[in-house]
Amino acid sequence: MLRKLFKTFTILAIVLNGLSFSAYAQCAMCKAAVENNISNGSNLAQGLNMGILYLASMPYIAFVLVAYFWYKNSLRHKKRVSFSGK
Repeated sequence: MLRKLFKTFTILAIVLNGLSFSAYAQCAMCKAAVENNISNGSNLAQGLNMGILYLASMPYIAFVLVAYFWYKNSLRHKKRVSFSGK
């Protein structure tokens, strides 16, 4: 069951990643500040991009941690059930 669920989530993630579209969702003030700093030779845009990547990675890390602990707990539960003879 867990293997089937993992396979389903993996396929869903690959499909959704393939269907991603570029989005221009910056607010006008952020965009103006970044464009102004780029024209002045600042590296603010690089820091902003790194911050966005950092914030975007947190849900994936949280999902992986929850899945790992869920898997470990299910293994422990299976061992306990198999030892009790049920």
